[in-house]
Amino acid sequence: MSSVECIIPAAGGVLVIDKPAGITSHDVVDRLRRVLGTKRIGHAGTLDPMATGVLALCIDSATRVMETLSASTKEYVAGVRFGLTTDTLDTTGLTTGEADASGLTAEQVEARLPAFRGLVLQVPPMVSARHHQGRRLYDLAREGVEVEREARPITISRLELTSFEPGPVPEAVLEIECSAGTYIRTLASDLGAAVGVGAAMSALRRTRSGSFTLADALPLEAVERTEALANAARARLHAAMGSHTQVMVILDDALAFLHGQAVGECSADEGAILSVWHGEALLGLGKAVGGRVQPWKVLASIGQGEAA
Repeated sequence: MSSVECIIPAAGGVLVIDKPAGITSHDVVDRLRRVLGTKRIGHAGTLDPMATGVLALCIDSATRVMETLSASTKEYVAGVRFGLTTDTLDTTGLTTGEADASGLTAEQVEARLPAFRGLVLQVPPMVSARHHQGRRLYDLAREGVEVEREARPITISRLELTSFEPGPVPEAVLEIECSAGTYIRTLASDLGAAVGVGAAMSALRRTRSGSFTLADALPLEAVERTEALANAARARLHAAMGSHTQVMVILDDALAFLHGQAVGECSADEGAILSVWHGEALLGLGKAVGGRVQPWKVLASIGQGEAA
């Protein structure tokens, strides 16, 4: 018998959790670490404690593709309360201003929405995880420090008013499809300023993150009683990576790819991200470079088997 190289499938995968309100995204990560017995878990897109919904978690080797999942488009259902401003731009913060919004109508809100659709500039809130001189903005905010933030380009591809309750403190519900990096609390605050009475985000539910929807999501309490987590995580990873153009390679090219070598021939646009497969084994992500597939995020590994 002689030893030959063989492909070891990627360990881990992606679990999608329907995050409940009242806990942080990192709390969910900590619970999964205990359940699965691994420290290599990260989330693809933070949800604040008051927010609920789709939270994708990358496990073990899948953490290598976390940035591609984090960069995907998102969909939300958001509540907006008018006539109120707070220091956190949502209703969990300290009130910084109140205004008479009893005369506000759905038509007035609708009329302001077009200005927020498409490519727009948005200033990140102080209660965000972005850095300023090596420190998180939310840490500075807790100390009562406010710093100037640079407006960043985002894309809001869909913004619809789905309900409006008039009254002394009107409430609206918005459906939003947007690029990664969009702050819904800032959108709510900016919309309140646009109608002249101020506003704060009152609720937030993420209904889609990239290719993952609420239909894919497990309740957090189900995680600790589910025995098939590994298979579910692998299936979600394959589904997510399969959304990229797929390239199938023969065994020799598969081993070369895992060794870091460009393989195959492809007609994809230069720099396009490709998912690379050998049979049903996901090898990782590659990029189209010079008509070849250059390894970018390798998920599988090489082991030693025996051949006659």
